[in-house]
Amino acid sequence: MAQPDSKKIFFENLSGAGKAIAVLTSGGDAQGMNAAVRAVVRMGLYVGAKVYFIHEGYQGMVDGGENIREAKWESVSSMLQVGGTVIGSARCKEFRSHEGRLKAAHNLVQRGITNLCVIGGDGSLTGANLFREEWSGLLGELVEQGLIEADAVQKYSALHIVGMVGSIDNDFCGTDMTIGTDSALHRIIEVVDAIMTTAQSHQRTFVLEVMGRHCGYLALVSALACGADWVLIPEMPPEDGWEEKMCQKLSANRAGMKRLNIIIIAEGAIDRNNTPITTDYVKDLVVKCLGFDTRVTILGHVQRGGTPSAFDRILASRMGVEAVLALLETTANTPACVVSLCGNQSVRLPLMECVQMTQEVQKAMDQKCFEEAVKLRGRSFENNLRTYKLLAHRKPESELPTSNFNVAVLNVGAPAAGMNAAVRSAVRVGISEGHKMFAVNDGFEGFYKGQIKEIKWGDVGGWTGQGGSLLGTKRTLPAKHVDKIAEQMRKHNINALLVIGGFEALECLLQLYEARATFEEFCIPMCMLPATISNNIPGTNLSIGADTALNAIVETCDRIKQSASGTKRRVFIIETMGGYCGYLATVGGLAAGADAAYIYEEPFDIRELQANVEHLTEKMKTSIQRGLVLRNENSNENYTTDFIYQLYTEEGKGVFDCRKNVLGHMQQGGAPSPFDRNFGTKISAKAMQWLSQKLEETFRRGRVFANTEDSCCLLGMRARTLVFQPVVQLREETDFIHRIPKEQWWLKLRPLMKILAKYKTSYDVSDSGQLEHVIHTRPKESDASVAM
Repeated sequence: MAQPDSKKIFFENLSGAGKAIAVLTSGGDAQGMNAAVRAVVRMGLYVGAKVYFIHEGYQGMVDGGENIREAKWESVSSMLQVGGTVIGSARCKEFRSHEGRLKAAHNLVQRGITNLCVIGGDGSLTGANLFREEWSGLLGELVEQGLIEADAVQKYSALHIVGMVGSIDNDFCGTDMTIGTDSALHRIIEVVDAIMTTAQSHQRTFVLEVMGRHCGYLALVSALACGADWVLIPEMPPEDGWEEKMCQKLSANRAGMKRLNIIIIAEGAIDRNNTPITTDYVKDLVVKCLGFDTRVTILGHVQRGGTPSAFDRILASRMGVEAVLALLETTANTPACVVSLCGNQSVRLPLMECVQMTQEVQKAMDQKCFEEAVKLRGRSFENNLRTYKLLAHRKPESELPTSNFNVAVLNVGAPAAGMNAAVRSAVRVGISEGHKMFAVNDGFEGFYKGQIKEIKWGDVGGWTGQGGSLLGTKRTLPAKHVDKIAEQMRKHNINALLVIGGFEALECLLQLYEARATFEEFCIPMCMLPATISNNIPGTNLSIGADTALNAIVETCDRIKQSASGTKRRVFIIETMGGYCGYLATVGGLAAGADAAYIYEEPFDIRELQANVEHLTEKMKTSIQRGLVLRNENSNENYTTDFIYQLYTEEGKGVFDCRKNVLGHMQQGGAPSPFDRNFGTKISAKAMQWLSQKLEETFRRGRVFANTEDSCCLLGMRARTLVFQPVVQLREETDFIHRIPKEQWWLKLRPLMKILAKYKTSYDVSDSGQLEHVIHTRPKESDASVAM
């Protein structure tokens, strides 16, 4: 018999009463730091702890005084969407000295602070750990100097440290993503997309330098996201003679009717002799060898600026809450930990294990052990590098395997940003595997009409950054046309099928699986990639396109809230898409700082609506100027957006006025986010490699024959792992009437959104991170992280 989960209801089991928590940001700033500070403050207050800001990082801790101030709920209002760090950050030489740390300890003890949440890079976190190790000795010295009473040593005997990594470089081992990285990628991709239009007009080559003095993550992932011709990173310097190979590649691309070239260089790029490779060197090389009109753009601190992306706000909010939980659960013997992201889960790792591994990367690079440096960066980095090489560098025809298999790729359902990146990846990986690739226009409607043609390597150039579906997509299901589709499959000798789409794509694969009993043409390997802004597909935590839609929602909510700046108190009612799935409303609400989000999965009635209005009215009277309420389009057939708007308008009279906005199809449009480009690219590459494996396994007596359940799969992300799941097994997990999974992971984020909006609620921490070790954080198949 299963034991009851003793950690199930957080509010009943863990209390911060009598505890003091301080939060500081240190080192370089990163977008999303404010979201982390906000989450620490509000979660800390929620559990009854006192929470303090330490302004100006360790310098503020050493100087004390007004730099250490108690934080209130209102102190962190309106900071979620602000870039940088509003509590300031500074590099502090004094804290590196024993005397400086003694002053810092005195300042903390005076306020009863023994719990420290540090947001920064590996240097900041290493300093925090040293401070923790010296703590008891520092208190002893303070007693000797008569600065504190002797009983304070016992009362404040241990300093507890939890770290969160804020760094745009993503250079910290042990986490898939650091706070700020996704936002920096947004800035880079915005610039690259803009540059590509002018470069195409003038047939120019652009050499772009991005940040990353010791880590090439930004350069590598932005190259993957924009389809750059060449990338140079410190972890994997090019082989000797790279200059000639690069020029040959650029020349070949121009000969293939490409009007521009993009070269991306990390600021710390080096050659095999550890000699720096500069943008000017590369520019002069291209001009001298090829005569191309070449320009240099150095992005610099643009990458650190701007508002945080939806991903960074959610990541930082989840990490901030997890950091408070870790501080409440820690004991004197618990090592300092860092809150990390592995796949789609928060994990806690020993801080110094992560720091040591991060330092080992640099040692490997200094010793020219570059393969080892890439491995130490983690599976996500390795997979990014492998995928980039696969897609950017086409092998000569003589080196390609000859499989003689034909693979068709098509989009089904509504368009989703990132679909084109997935198609490009599938086509190029398929060609690299030796297959002949066929593109089907307009989904299964185009399939039965014969809109099928071979698609080549160069045909998908520049597709990564394009929104919508360039192949065309329809919602038509195949059931009524299986005979005609089977005929087209015979005609074109299709041996495998890759379907990229939303809920309709799942229904299509189920119908084709059933049709195997009648038509042997469907006894082939088939794979589906989830691509829908609604994120309503069973078998996966995330879908291609959902991140782009979230960013559209969050950016619009920011603008809408800003429109009320300087006016009287105002509440905005925002309607989001998603069908019956409340993912966009809930996660968008968490990222935008919503006060409430109404969804179908969590039924609500007039009493709850009234309670929400009263709660918001009370907050408006005391602390905030603007309120935000999100409603999923199908959350309730009677409590419509108009109804909720009218209710809030009537009940808020004299306190606030109300406005409403239906976001509509703007959530479906626009260029894909860096996340969706890379997620689509990587899972599509993995799907094609799986199809190749299945084709080899099922090829018997001169033909492909696959009729088992595991030959018709959906590739989805479950917690930390990418998993191929037979679609027939997903039936039991699916509510086909409302087109949603029966269980949805993101529902556990709803209490978090409510807590951060000042509601008293139960918080389920049964999935909260447990202290692990760095070597155990990656399952065997977790070679493509949730993020990039």
